[in-house]
Amino acid sequence: MSVYTRVEPEQLKTFLADYAVGELENYKGISAGITNTNYFVDTTLGRWVLTIFEKLQASELSFFLDLMDHLAGQGVPSAHPVARSDGGFLSELAGKPAALVYRLRGASVESPTLTQCANLGGVVAEQHRAAASFTQQRTNSRGLAWAQRTAQELDGRLSAEESTLLNDELQFQASQDLKQLPRGVIHADLFRDNVLIEHDHVSGLIDFYYACSNVLLFDLAVICNDWCVRDNDRFMPEHWQAVSQAYARRREFTDEEQKAWPTILRAAALRFWVSRLHDWHFPRDGEDTHQKDPSPFMRILLAHRNAPPPLSA
Repeated sequence: MSVYTRVEPEQLKTFLADYAVGELENYKGISAGITNTNYFVDTTLGRWVLTIFEKLQASELSFFLDLMDHLAGQGVPSAHPVARSDGGFLSELAGKPAALVYRLRGASVESPTLTQCANLGGVVAEQHRAAASFTQQRTNSRGLAWAQRTAQELDGRLSAEESTLLNDELQFQASQDLKQLPRGVIHADLFRDNVLIEHDHVSGLIDFYYACSNVLLFDLAVICNDWCVRDNDRFMPEHWQAVSQAYARRREFTDEEQKAWPTILRAAALRFWVSRLHDWHFPRDGEDTHQKDPSPFMRILLAHRNAPPPLSA
């Protein structure tokens, strides 16, 4: 959610004319995040989030916008795209695909409480249940094949320790058979900054633009690696069990999931370590951008290789 594309007031007014949202009052770029350009937009009829897609093509975006519309219609507290006057969700701004989304109440939290973690676990289970009736499918754009290609791009830029660990983990993940695990459409990026909290309850899941068809456990592994680890790399088992137990009350884990959990934890750590390594060594230009330090995910991956936490108590 960095700002790569600058939008002028007249451009935005023209864009908003296709929506029944009133007149533009003000707007502001959102600097958090990495992939797309986002603005908060206030009009005479409400508050919205404008997303300009920097990498995804228009042909790819119907999956994400339709998924968001489906989940919101199923009662999942999630970002809901705004339909244009002609009924479509996707528009164009500054020569790039763009969409307007209802701005949800609440804010992301830096240090989640046990109650917030438990509420998140329940909402993610409901998200997975609701997505089961969504008929569209999408291959994971940040899966193992992507990680292998990105590792080749990074060749010669990493330390000996990083290179050895990366190649070893890629070989391990390639050797795993996950076909028996429950699958469905997942969010795939449920970091703290993609979850809004209000009065300890989850008021919104946002930024669905890495959503894909994958093992359900991957969403939980992303949460475990972010929500339940503090900046000093201290794992917080009580926070993780709050998430896991709340989720399991709505969908019981299978024996295969219990066995595969350490592998999925490592896969989630690998995915975001590789992503941040790439952004760190190949930074993108933009008006207000930042790259996240990849080293925490390297340490999380090493920790899971040595002593992964259990899926459930």
